Amino acid sequence: MPPARILFWAATISGIGLTARSVLAEPPPLPVAAAIAVVYVAILLSGVFVLRLRMFADAVVRGPDDATGVALTFDDGPDPVHTREVLDVLDKHGAKATFFVIGRKAEQHRDVVEEIVRRGHDVGVHGFAHDRLFSMRGSKRVRDDLERAIRVLENITGKTPLLFRPPIGHTNPTIARVADLLDLTTVGWSVRARDGLASTKPEDVVARISRGLEDGAIVLLHDAPEHGDRKPAGVTALPAILDKIASKNLRVTALSTWIDREV
Repeated sequence: MPPARILFWAATISGIGLTARSVLAEPPPLPVAAAIAVVYVAILLSGVFVLRLRMFADAVVRGPDDATGVALTFDDGPDPVHTREVLDVLDKHGAKATFFVIGRKAEQHRDVVEEIVRRGHDVGVHGFAHDRLFSMRGSKRVRDDLERAIRVLENITGKTPLLFRPPIGHTNPTIARVADLLDLTTVGWSVRARDGLASTKPEDVVARISRGLEDGAIVLLHDAPEHGDRKPAGVTALPAILDKIASKNLRVTALSTWIDREV
């Protein structure tokens, strides 16, 4: 069990014990109770916002201990221009990647999704609407969104997607439970470049990614902006990133080879 999950359960059990003591005996002083509440909320929010802690979901955040190579992943596509540019660069370097696509965009650009698959890459679910408040939604809304995204990809590719990256990387017990029910493997990352931000420059992307390149690394990049048609800095930086990977005597490895299931 991940240490963060142990911390969460320990804090939860302690909170229940403190509540019982307050009812049956004497409540703690108000400042102490307030401090305990603040700490608990901080623990809870860290689990929501920081997927690599795996507090709520058994997410794949890097390769296994014996992993070799680096896995490249791309979020927020497909885009009819930028995704194809990424595909061309990957082809030139003989590299395979995983694209976590937004369902509504996949509906609009199904030909791009077909091209991703035809070129030998994996496709995963990134939600249908890419709801930035996904971690605040109820179970029904979360399930409806993911099921809709799954159906879109099934209709395009003829296969059921098995990989899932939560929108903006946020998760909670509800999202984790629904993902399990839908037989989705949640995937995080070990290194990111924040190339989804308009202010990020390609050289910043290369510098941030280079620091985390090692065997087993899962790299998060974007082949499309969340909204609009702006070109993410990661698309421009991709050739330099692939050169950096080669200069460190690493290779690009398909993420699916690190997951004990057929994708």
